[in-house]
Order: sequence, then structure tokens, then C-alpha cells
Amino acid sequence: MKQLKFTDFVFFLFFFTESLTLPTKPQDENYKSPLMKFIEENIEYITIIAFAQYVQEATFEDVEILVKDMVEYKDRCVANKTLPECFKLPNNALQEKIFAMEGLPQKHNLSHCCSKVDFERRSCFFFNKKADVAFLPPFPTLDPEEKCQAFKNSRKSFLNRYVYEVARRNPFVFAPTLLSVAARFEEVAGACCEEQHKATCFQTRAAPVIQYLKAFSSYQKNVCGAYLKFGTKVLNFMWFNYSEILSKIEFKIQCVRDTSKVMNHICSKQGSISSKIQECCEKKIPECGECIINSNKDDRPEDLREAKFTDSETLCQERDTDPDNFFAEFTYEYSRNHPDLSTPELLRIAHVYKDVLSNCCKTENPPGCYRRAKDKFNETTEKSHKIVQRECEHFQLWGKDGVKYYYLIRLTKTAPQLSTEELISLGEKMAMALATCCTLSEEFACVDNLVDLVLGELCGINENRTINPAVDHCCKTNFAFRRHCFEGLKADETYVPPTTTKDLFTFNADLCQAQNEELQRKKDRYKYSLPFLFFFMKYNLTDEKLQSLFTSFTFLGPKIGS
Repeated sequence: MKQLKFTDFVFFLFFFTESLTLPTKPQDENYKSPLMKFIEENIEYITIIAFAQYVQEATFEDVEILVKDMVEYKDRCVANKTLPECFKLPNNALQEKIFAMEGLPQKHNLSHCCSKVDFERRSCFFFNKKADVAFLPPFPTLDPEEKCQAFKNSRKSFLNRYVYEVARRNPFVFAPTLLSVAARFEEVAGACCEEQHKATCFQTRAAPVIQYLKAFSSYQKNVCGAYLKFGTKVLNFMWFNYSEILSKIEFKIQCVRDTSKVMNHICSKQGSISSKIQECCEKKIPECGECIINSNKDDRPEDLREAKFTDSETLCQERDTDPDNFFAEFTYEYSRNHPDLSTPELLRIAHVYKDVLSNCCKTENPPGCYRRAKDKFNETTEKSHKIVQRECEHFQLWGKDGVKYYYLIRLTKTAPQLSTEELISLGEKMAMALATCCTLSEEFACVDNLVDLVLGELCGINENRTINPAVDHCCKTNFAFRRHCFEGLKADETYVPPTTTKDLFTFNADLCQAQNEELQRKKDRYKYSLPFLFFFMKYNLTDEKLQSLFTSFTFLGPKIGS
């Protein structure tokens, strides 16, 4: 799994939600901007993605009808920008066309959205999305020869259907990410269809594309969950972490929400902002932004002003004048000065700083109080470092499989209400995070970023998601400190497990006959049952002892049939 940053998906969030608009008046000077040209050129894909994510049950035939309508709409507006219908935002136009499709709103429970407007309508569509896609049929698979024949017959039709199938199963992934996935898969199909061993080629070359999608899906679901539970202020703090990568970028540009303008600004001032983004600025949308976000960090700048936030005599007055801007600037400066820290840790520091000022500004000597803020920052970071250090020690001791089972135990104890599949998936992602990060020089930031995303998946997107009181408290109380909160969770002893049956550990022959990934899945399902068996039957076994039992179980498959 590639180490990605929170700013990756914040970039895409603003790109799609705020930049994807038609001009509000015919003479809009930005009408032929690179962004608008990109939208025009990709209107079919954008329509497919939006519709498939809004109405996941919709058929591909429904999608094709809407695509045809939206292409005609775009063509009319390009030909005559003064038409009344062309003053609508594309998203509004698309939603209205969905409402106009005969019987579709009633069939797919969208009728209640039809009477809403603006933000309420967008929210209504958003909450219609379903994170659990088990209701959809399995992803359609074709024999490699059939796949390549369909690709050669009509590359456009083949890719449109691929985008539709991926989008409806990933309703919270931002459109630019899915466009990138489609482009990458097109390259894979083009190359593999010329190979003799097509199946092997697809299996090898498609794996990184799937991993790319999984990684971004995790990040983007997390940011959606953060927004729904904690509002825009959390996103604002994430957005300010551009300064981690482009430490010379001036503070004022960080306040610009239209990401296309941010990218234009950065690329127009490469010399003063960064020496490492020239190739990125030569790329097209959205590759330009993704490239900039993933570029190497600049050298530490000389104009750091972090000290002013602990040494100034007038901090309380400055804070009270414009609190939002004041704390945003603090986060910006602290990020530039501490590029080794993770985004969650920077959010923790910002939260600690708010608390410090809140307490100190009530005392008789505020400056004497808040000058000790750095001690609080160091205490917080030291605690976070110790958590990561302990996690990587587990990885070094037990390896990837052992760590997976260790977290499967912990998660099962703290959140036994989750399904088998979800617990296994979360355990696997925890293990993947440690396997990815625990050998890197930037171990702390990498682990803290990725593990926090796993917790984001556990907490889910819906603000009303409930698991149990302790887990809900960690998920909903404080976004910055949920990692510390989860670290202190104990087992949920109020949970009443399902009744165990005598055939719980009856091993059928198919366990030995299963291969590779299928075999691993079957074994994981058995291992999942062990925490219930030992913990809920009150056996006094430590996590480490259970982990040892799970590791031994790894060798069960080969031995059963011997």
C-alpha cells in the first residue's frame, strides 16, 4: 500500500465538490479554463460516475440514457452559452434529469429528494448512498479472451461499463480518482490484450490499480465521515497541511477553496514555492494536483514564525479578533516547522493549542502560562510516538500474519458487533499499514496516517452509525484524538455473543482443497471465531496468548489432509 497523505483526498474533495460548476454568467472569464475544458471532455465519465454513485441500483441502460441527455445538454451550452438552462450547475442539471426519468425516483427511493433544492438536495442524494454494497451482484468477470474482444470491439463502451461497475461499488470515491482508475485500467487492458498469457498479465498488472483504488477509497470515506461527524473545520485543518509538502507556499493561498485556482497559483509561482513540481505543472487535470501532492517535500524554509504563537504578549487578543484565521495560521506554521509529523498528530497539536489558550487566557498572567505550551505539544507527540513504536515492535516480533491476528483479536473484543468480514478486513488493513510503514525512515507519520484511516473505516461514514457506547464515544467525541481513545479501549463485556454450536470447529474437506486467497479467507473465518470462544466463555487468556494460538492455526490447512 502506497503511503498517501490526507491532503490527497482533500484536494479531490474540493476539486469535485466546488470546482465542478458551469459559469454563472455567459461572460465568465473562466469558461474556457483548463478545468472547464476537462469537464467538457469527460462529461460522459463524470455523468456515469455521479449517477452510478447516487443511484447504485440503476441499470447500465438507465445510465446510458442519462449520458446521452447530458452530452446533448453540454453540446447545447457550448454552442450557445446564453440559453437559460445553461446557467445551471452541472450537478443540478444532472439531478433534475434523474428526477425526470420515468419511474426511476419512485423505484429507487429518491422521490423525497425531488422537492428539495441546493444544499438540501445535494445532501439528500448523498445520504441515499450506501456504503455496504452487499445488495449488488458480484463484480462481473469475463474470461480474458472475452474481455479483450469486448475491449477491441468498442473501447469506449467497455470502459464506460467498467467505470459504472466500479463507481456503484465505491459511492464515496471522488470522481477524479475513478477517472484515474479508468485511465490506468485502459492501459492495462491495452497492454494485456496483446499478450499471449492474458490472464497472468491482467492478474499482475491490474493489482496495483486495485490497490490504488482501495487506498484512495479508504482515505476518501474517512474524510466524508469526518465532515459528517465534525463539520467543515476538520477539513479546513486538513487542507492547511499543503504546508507540509510545499513549505514555502504563502499562508493566504491556503484559504482559497477552488483547487483549480490553487493549482494555477502554485504552478505560476514555482520558483518561489517549490523547485520540485515543474513536471507536475506540465500535466493535465487532475494528474497535476495528484502529482503536486505526492511530490517530495521541500527543504525547510527560513521564514518560520512558529515562536510567535507561544512568545507574543498579545496572543489572547489576537485569538479573539479572528479565532478561525488565528488557529489556521498556527496550524500552517506548525506544519511547516514539523514536516515529520502525521496529519492526525498536527490536528492533535492544534486541539491542544486551543485548550492551552482557552485555559491560559483566563489566568492573571497569560503569557507566563502559554509559554509552556511546547511542553504540552511534546507530551502529546511523545504519547503518539510510543503507540507507533509499540505497534512496530509487534510487527517486528510477529510478522504481518501475526499482527493481523493480534488486531483481529483486539477489534473483536472491542467491537464484537461488527460482521466477520468487516473484522477480518480491518485486521488485514492494520497489518498492511504496519508492513508498509515500519521499515521506513518516516515510520511515525506513515503508521499514524494509515492506522488512523483504518479507524476511520471502523467508525464509518454515517454520523448515526452505532457499534457500542465505548467505540461510539471514540468515533464521535474528538476526531484528532480518536487514535488515543481507541488505544485505551477495553473489551465490551456487555455484548451477548451468538450461541456456539458443536460444529463450530468441524473442518470440512474444502478447507484443504481451497487455494491461495480462498484458503486464507476460510482460515480467517475460523480464526475469527476464536476470540468469541475463548473470551466470551471467560477463559483468562491475554491478547498475546490468543495471538500465539492464531499464528499456530496458520499451519492448519496443510496438516488437515496429511
